[in-house]
Amino acid sequence: MSQIESKDRVRQIALIVGGAAAIAVAAWGSGAFGGDAIQNASSGALAATATVLAPGTGAFSIWSLIYLALIVTAIFHALPSRATSPHYRALGWWLLASLVLNAAWITVAQLGLLGLTVPVIALLVAVLARCFVILRALPPTSGIDRVVLGLTVGLYLGWASVATVANVTAVLEFSELDLTFLPQSVWIVTVLTVTAAIALALVLGARRRFLALGVATAATWGLAWIAVGRLTDGPESQVAVVAAIVAAGLVGVAGVVAALRTDQV
Repeated sequence: MSQIESKDRVRQIALIVGGAAAIAVAAWGSGAFGGDAIQNASSGALAATATVLAPGTGAFSIWSLIYLALIVTAIFHALPSRATSPHYRALGWWLLASLVLNAAWITVAQLGLLGLTVPVIALLVAVLARCFVILRALPPTSGIDRVVLGLTVGLYLGWASVATVANVTAVLEFSELDLTFLPQSVWIVTVLTVTAAIALALVLGARRRFLALGVATAATWGLAWIAVGRLTDGPESQVAVVAAIVAAGLVGVAGVVAALRTDQV
């Protein structure tokens, strides 16, 4: 085991303090402490009924699981036994950056700056993709860390990928751009196909069982809730229902395949 350095302590403290603050801001911005819920922000552009690619209301409960995973990761990261871990050393600052960006996204959405939500969520996905690449490249860790790190990064990235699609669609829908040149059914299928392809590439290329499972679970959840939203919340779209169900099914099956592959640990 390598020697603990002062920068290890700084990183551990920063993730605990900064992460707690970022999660608190995110909870406040989401309406947990009595403020406006995020679906009411930006004139309702991010509500479950705003567009045909918005996940249904129940989809956002996955944030409770993601936040729990992040809290557990931060606690493990702060343990003296993990101070010199190459995995926590490599991921610590990136995870903190993801929490700050998540809080920033909620803040700009609450301020009604809908256009700024796209570059912020794009940066968030980029940071999480970096975490994915780091975890995939590092030698497999052992025991509970394998589960904690894999599921945390996987769930976070899988959900953020689907949320990005809903976010971009909302911005385009509420913009002054003329999108009528492309039939709605065509762009719905195209967008969901690309989303599923990205999720499949992540799941099958993860090389780590729990990382793959995390991505597959969150992406399948998000895609399935797009279908549920069109069946319950509206606006109605049979094309979106069918395309989202097919996409969710493919990603879900890929997750099972990835979990059973013997070369993943």
